[in-house]
Amino acid sequence: MASFCLEVSGPFACFTRPEMKVERVSYDVMTPSAARSVFESILWKRDQQQRPAIRWRIQRIAVLRPIRWINLRRNEVSSLATADNQGICIEEKRQQRAGLFLCDVSYCIHAYLDLIGDEARGNPAKYIEMFQRRARKGQCVNQPYLGCREFAADFRLIEKPSEQSAPISETRELGWMLHDLDFSNPADPQPRFFNARMQAGVIEVPPFEEARG
Repeated sequence: MASFCLEVSGPFACFTRPEMKVERVSYDVMTPSAARSVFESILWKRDQQQRPAIRWRIQRIAVLRPIRWINLRRNEVSSLATADNQGICIEEKRQQRAGLFLCDVSYCIHAYLDLIGDEARGNPAKYIEMFQRRARKGQCVNQPYLGCREFAADFRLIEKPSEQSAPISETRELGWMLHDLDFSNPADPQPRFFNARMQAGVIEVPPFEEARG
């Protein structure tokens, strides 16, 4: 089991609460699903049958900067462009929505690489070295982001404990937070939650199997 640590940061973030149907309102801190997406943006692999060959499991999220909020109003569109509709007219579908976002964020996220494909399990060093090489160079499959795609994230690989920034000293109850989506039924993925607590700036993330639907 190979563990890795990334420090990610950005001017804005929005880890949207699923219970907010109209306006975007962020959780207080980064969610495990958002952290997983950052790792996947650097390294992701499927086998020949197009099944996931690797899985990133988030263990810990450390908050490195004070939690700060900002109200923003953005233009969004009310529908998606598909092959059937041949695109959309932005002027007809534009909606202006307010959002409560985080600003000036930085996190240290710890995860381990779970090798679930036969080929990956047979050659773990290949994937470990591939991730390390890409992360050191700042390479990624797609631009990592902080909850919303327009909120791009900077990242760097932390290889020694001495390189880690200190988390904030705050402790608070965060309540029920989205852990990740359960893709047991790919046609109808279901959210799973855990009762999150930040202790001295650190959120310990339970295994996904312990999260509740």
